[in-house]
Amino acid sequence: MELAKITSKGQITVPKEIRDKLKLKTGDKVIFIEEGDKIIFANSSIIALKEIQKSMEGKAEISGIKSEEDINKLVHEVREELWEKRYADNDFG
Repeated sequence: MELAKITSKGQITVPKEIRDKLKLKTGDKVIFIEEGDKIIFANSSIIALKEIQKSMEGKAEISGIKSEEDINKLVHEVREELWEKRYADNDFG
């Protein structure tokens, strides 16, 4: 358990051990989640990522992506498309 003191401006210093555990860096945003009589303090980036992952559950199967190989193939195709769009007007030779 860690202890922090609230300043007259309502600020606290998050103990280093907690910052490290939550992978917090200067300028990061945090979220406070109320659960009953407790407040959960979390890295908002991690919470957002988990929400995105949750919202995407099952989407891969619907899209026909069934394996890591399918993902790699899709990434390769998208990179090729982006490369062609970005450098279509350039003459490299």
